[in-house]
Amino acid sequence: MSADMEANFGVDQVRLFLHLLGATVWLGGQIVMLGILPVLRSIGGDAPKQVAGRFGALSWPFFGLAVVTGIWNMLAVDGQGNYAAVLGIKMLIVLVSGAAAFVHQRTDNPGLRGATGGIGFLAALLAMFLGLALSH
Repeated sequence: MSADMEANFGVDQVRLFLHLLGATVWLGGQIVMLGILPVLRSIGGDAPKQVAGRFGALSWPFFGLAVVTGIWNMLAVDGQGNYAAVLGIKMLIVLVSGAAAFVHQRTDNPGLRGATGGIGFLAALLAMFLGLALSH
């Protein structure tokens, strides 16, 4: 390994780790919420709202971490052609995921909440898939 590669190896690994950590909490947390929502509803009261509030407080900083490290990744990788196009699409999908989640958390309309929850989740899944596609 050259001296340049050795010097960048640690930084590249930290950047990728932080990016994956942010994406894991954002998407993984949504999967967990989907799994526990029926139980929370059976508990009744405002249990679903309280847990969703805590999840939001936890997940938004990790979404921010994923976005910041995603921008860092864009600046660190000299992507051209198809790579740049896929990266641009991925960033747009990430913004859709965040915007849908933002609306989902702030609406009292059940139909809009369901639609934005689904859109945000599917967009997060697609963003993760595109990230994997970019790594190969």
